[in-house]
Amino acid sequence: MRLVTLAGPAGATVAAVREGDAFHALLDAGGVPYADLGAALAGGFDGASPEALGDGYHVVRPVLSPAAIVCVGINYGAHIQEMGRETPTSPTLFLKLPQALLDPGDDVAMPPESGKVDYEGELVAVVGRGGRRIPRDEALDHVAGVTLMNDVTMRDFQYRSIQWFAGKSWRASTPVGPEVVTLDELDGLEARELTTTVNGELRQKAAIGDLVFDIPSLVADISQVIELAPGDLIATGTPGGVGHGMDPPGYLSAGDVVEVSVDGVGTLRTTFVSG
Repeated sequence: MRLVTLAGPAGATVAAVREGDAFHALLDAGGVPYADLGAALAGGFDGASPEALGDGYHVVRPVLSPAAIVCVGINYGAHIQEMGRETPTSPTLFLKLPQALLDPGDDVAMPPESGKVDYEGELVAVVGRGGRRIPRDEALDHVAGVTLMNDVTMRDFQYRSIQWFAGKSWRASTPVGPEVVTLDELDGLEARELTTTVNGELRQKAAIGDLVFDIPSLVADISQVIELAPGDLIATGTPGGVGHGMDPPGYLSAGDVVEVSVDGVGTLRTTFVSG
């Protein structure tokens, strides 16, 4: 399935499944549509509306306000090298706030406080069934599907201290989406490639299988620390090729267009504008 959250003409939101070019609302046991995909996953949706939703809807981020957004740093070999790090023996975890998230298709406003705005294309696992201390061999049973993220990073703020939060959780800086694709539609996910382009120029390219810590390992590790909940997001890390690692650095400017893609998952396209 390809799952989304849509906003309607009056601003109300609804979780839906895409079937071809049509969207059908996800319903609870009483036949009431869920407001977003996070609510639908938590409620265990019973089905979809028989009639397609009408015109005037547009795709927003799949989970409007996840309880947890757990991100993984330095999780691809080439990115570890370009950032001058050693290969970690445990996942490098940090958090984003829900207010950092942005809808797919929305512009990112370049913050006037930062002169080093960078892109990071990432695959995101969306938790479908919560749990604590989830065994690795059961982890994929807790994953509803995957989507895309651009972990936009203000590098000057990221490196002003040893903690990354200030560079990674800027308000309305992190587009996510557009769809959550269930794993049964993605045979051979490890062999699929994540790519990031800037104004059509290929900057990042890596197989998902190049992750140091794969999705089952991350679910198992993170669920030792917190109790995962339906709709939580796990951003799995970015490949080599970020602007910070270029010589000279390839930071973003107003007018740049960044596209993050994974075959079978889709493309997340973002335009950067003056703040």
